[in-house]
Amino acid sequence: MLGSVLLLLALAKTACPSPASAETRRAEALKKLLEVFGMEDPPAPPTHFKQPPQYMVDLFNTVANADGVTKNPDILEGNTVRSFLDKTHSEEMRFLFVLSSVAKNEKILTAELHLFRLWPRVTDGPKRHHFCQVSVYQVLEKDKPDAPGGKKLLAARLVSLQTSGWEVFAITPAVRDWTEDESSNQGLLVTVQGPGGSPLDSPPLQFASGRGHHESKKPMLVLFTDDGRRGASLPTAAFPGGSRMPGTTPLMPVPRPGRSRSTRSLGRIQPCRRHPLSVDFEEIGWSGWIISPRGYNAFHCKGSCPFPLGENMRPTNHATVQSIINALKLSEGVSTPCCVPDKLHSINLLYFDDYENVVLKQYDDMVAGSCGCH
Repeated sequence: MLGSVLLLLALAKTACPSPASAETRRAEALKKLLEVFGMEDPPAPPTHFKQPPQYMVDLFNTVANADGVTKNPDILEGNTVRSFLDKTHSEEMRFLFVLSSVAKNEKILTAELHLFRLWPRVTDGPKRHHFCQVSVYQVLEKDKPDAPGGKKLLAARLVSLQTSGWEVFAITPAVRDWTEDESSNQGLLVTVQGPGGSPLDSPPLQFASGRGHHESKKPMLVLFTDDGRRGASLPTAAFPGGSRMPGTTPLMPVPRPGRSRSTRSLGRIQPCRRHPLSVDFEEIGWSGWIISPRGYNAFHCKGSCPFPLGENMRPTNHATVQSIINALKLSEGVSTPCCVPDKLHSINLLYFDDYENVVLKQYDDMVAGSCGCH
């Protein structure tokens, strides 16, 4: 499917009879490509330069290599990770995350509140604490969160006062409520108390809030979901570490050493193998909203499957039988087996959505890992 879309794009740019039809064909090809990525329209690029949350960048680099190809398919829970920044921007420990971009068909798997813990205030005297209890509540009554029934406890634990850094709290039940009924989203309330829940006159622990703190330390909701889009046509296989897949070439085709163009153009039929197929998001016009990667090598399969099929052509038993029937002319209308992908890999996109939230999404069956005669 992806190969046909890219072919349409190429034709639309080169061999079209008129500018009007060229533009139409390009628009149709881009629309089809958007469908592959599960979108109706491309998100609008951010109105001003925005730095994606470092957590999302690090997660992308953990999941994918530089071309976006998945290094380990078991790292992500689901196939979509969304990040949302707090919309209250207040000094109080109240947070609000707007989840309008979450589609109805997305299954909520895990939701996390990420808060950056600042270095503690220095306090003197024997009452200095080494730990504080941090509690996260789902607000049920916006104007009366401290009234009976005004809030619901989601998570609570002791946090050390000796260090700074990120604290992560599971808030999945609240997010499931909010996605089922958007009007129920009254935000979150975070409290800091002494060990055992004892009150503190001046809490020594503070979290970075919306004002006066660097963008990279702002409160953030991270949501892991699955939209049900799973490829099941071919077995997938990951490759270890952060290296390229075996046989992967850069996005621009590189001539194979020892073989000149004139040698390749003599009309000799080449056996089935994998060839580069560059997908450049900047050339397509998507670089404004895609953060990573800038493009990737989708590869495509091309070549002949002559009789007899050797093991190097990775034939299926069916292809072997078909090749024999064709060679012996035992049945009319039976062609030789086809050179097609027999292993596919997924890729990952890190991008800004329509609400300028950063999303990491994994797409199955996007890179031909190897080719065979089928």
